[in-house]
Amino acid sequence: MFEHPDYAALTRGQMAVLDRMNAGETGLPVLHQIVRLAQDSLGAVGAGFGEVNADHVRVISASGLCARALGRRVNPDTQDGRTLLIPLSDVNDDYAQQIARGDTHWVLGARAESAGAVVGTIFVYFDDRKPGPEHSAVVELLGSFVSRLYGYRAGLPAHGDGRQEDRDLWVAATSHELRTPVTVIKGYADTLTNHWSSMSEDGRREAVRIIGARAAELARLVDRLLSATSEDGEVGASQAGPFDLAEALRAAVEELPASLRDRVTADDLPAELPKTFGDRDSLATILTELATNADKHSPAGSPIELWASSDVETVTFGISDRGIGIPPAHVEKAFERYWQGGRSDRGRHPGAGLGLYLVRRIVEKQRGWVSLRPRPGGGTVAEVRLPRA
Repeated sequence: MFEHPDYAALTRGQMAVLDRMNAGETGLPVLHQIVRLAQDSLGAVGAGFGEVNADHVRVISASGLCARALGRRVNPDTQDGRTLLIPLSDVNDDYAQQIARGDTHWVLGARAESAGAVVGTIFVYFDDRKPGPEHSAVVELLGSFVSRLYGYRAGLPAHGDGRQEDRDLWVAATSHELRTPVTVIKGYADTLTNHWSSMSEDGRREAVRIIGARAAELARLVDRLLSATSEDGEVGASQAGPFDLAEALRAAVEELPASLRDRVTADDLPAELPKTFGDRDSLATILTELATNADKHSPAGSPIELWASSDVETVTFGISDRGIGIPPAHVEKAFERYWQGGRSDRGRHPGAGLGLYLVRRIVEKQRGWVSLRPRPGGGTVAEVRLPRA
């Protein structure tokens, strides 16, 4: 950490941010630049921004040591005053406690306000050198930049563009998703009923196989709809415990529909990973939703890559596609119930806007978190982190 803030870097960074804002740029790309500026100008080990939602705070931008917290829920800030400096050991949050086990000891934060309400906190993590008043002043200054950014009320998750979801569109899309497997099941059932004696053994087996596959798809759709009826409803009933994530992911790939299974490559799955703590049975649902989402928004036949890794606290897996990508302004909105992107974001199928919402609920019930980010070179990366056993 610098003894004093790097004022030259701060000045250059301020000018760059102001130029973008004055040119009409808003949203997460500018927020990311402010967060990175906080880390660089203060010589910190990490920085981020936690956005206040109705009942929680979520990290929507992060850099450095904090980057892996992107998409995670954190405890709300209950301190008084615009800025706060506290030892990490005093923070009642799992993620902060994990960081405090290393050489990081201090967190400095500043609230951002818009229209008289707190929209979030920009926070900066330091090593064992305690930040001084100059550092607090810089964080408060950058917090005011975030406040101004939220004042534009565009491109950020909490405010967006004010657009309310068209429920007629949702009903139409949901009806379409349900109608397809029902139609196929009915058609093949009628074929078996009316033409059983004239069909070959192979033909009958194929018809039964298709009915089974479509029934499984229909059951998944019904589960999604039931899970979406309540914010507090339970998702899954399996008991959580230690399990082998790599083995569970390989098994989940085998449960994917054939057309989707052929696109998913699991070459980057390590032979062994530390044991994961969670609901093993939920992996099939999570992987199906993420892979289906990647399939909808990427060219037919292009690879969908499944990978996994681990660190001292978490085990991570993800899906990477090479599709149309996700605008930074949509990486959080995509997890909202019933939310759908613009026409160019929807790929070949409109969907009902429930898949990613369901994934986030399942993962967070296991004390994990999930995030989306653009893939370098084009496409989207969906990343899930679960606690190590």
